Amino acid sequence: MCTSVIYNAGDKYFGRNLDLEIDFGEEVVISPRDFAFNFRQMPTIDHHYAIIGMALVQDGYPLYFDGVNEAGLGMAGLNFDGPAHYFPVVEGKDNVSPFEFIPYLLGQCKDVKEAKKLLANLNLVNINFSDKFQLSPLHWLIADKSGAAIVVESTRTGLHVYDNPVGVLTNNPEFPKQLLNLSNYQSVSPADPQNTLTPGVKLDTYSRGFGTHFLPGGMDSASRFVKETFTKMHAPAGKSEGENITNYFHILHAVEQQKGLDEVAPNTFEYTIYSDGTNLTKGIFYYTSYDNNQINAVDMHKEDLDSSALITYALKTDQAINYQN
Repeated sequence: MCTSVIYNAGDKYFGRNLDLEIDFGEEVVISPRDFAFNFRQMPTIDHHYAIIGMALVQDGYPLYFDGVNEAGLGMAGLNFDGPAHYFPVVEGKDNVSPFEFIPYLLGQCKDVKEAKKLLANLNLVNINFSDKFQLSPLHWLIADKSGAAIVVESTRTGLHVYDNPVGVLTNNPEFPKQLLNLSNYQSVSPADPQNTLTPGVKLDTYSRGFGTHFLPGGMDSASRFVKETFTKMHAPAGKSEGENITNYFHILHAVEQQKGLDEVAPNTFEYTIYSDGTNLTKGIFYYTSYDNNQINAVDMHKEDLDSSALITYALKTDQAINYQN
């Protein structure tokens, strides 16, 4: 399970929590402009927008979990087990495997408007990367530095592209149902509620925060969607990059999964392996990991983006503690 968000604070910040029970050895990966992306059914793209994100590099190919390109377009794939469906190759369509989808789109599109045009003829096909690396059932959040966001879902009824007015995505159910579920929580507020139950009768309270009393807090995807939407919609904008990225990670960490709370198999627990976010204007990629909640950063523009070789940074996973005495 996972959560992805775009946070608007002057600059826009896009990224996600990756929640799984196993670590794939992912790392920060930059695909420079001349790295050749060879696609199974589409022509090779050997010159494209540079991309930075979190990926597993296998046989020299970056399998991106999420990424952002130099133009300020971001994309994240999240678990969508059940509704997700991929199709056979269809003549006349742009046949792209889901493992190729992030570089295919981010390599060619600078914003959501261009992404929608590319998606109009897209067919997500059922082609595995290899026998070892089978396709994952996914849907995707795509957002740009204007703040626009869309969701892409491939189900048995076809490829669906939804405008996303809240800029949040988790997992099941299908996105329109997630939006509809928000209506159950319209009265949730950071402020204390008015007493409409017993007008004229004063009711004592025992705590602050009563406006959020009915806000869900479970690990399930519907609960995380509601809580993350509420948290993001009421998050303040900072006065500096440091304040904004700190606020951003607090938004994501509001729905992080701690070890021991989400059992997916006997004695096997899903947890937030990493959280990441990129300033879509500056191209700075930030991340934290479960065992190291210090914010780490990689600036894509400090690398040679005109090269043809992948650039990788191993995740810093050891906790960094500032001893003051």
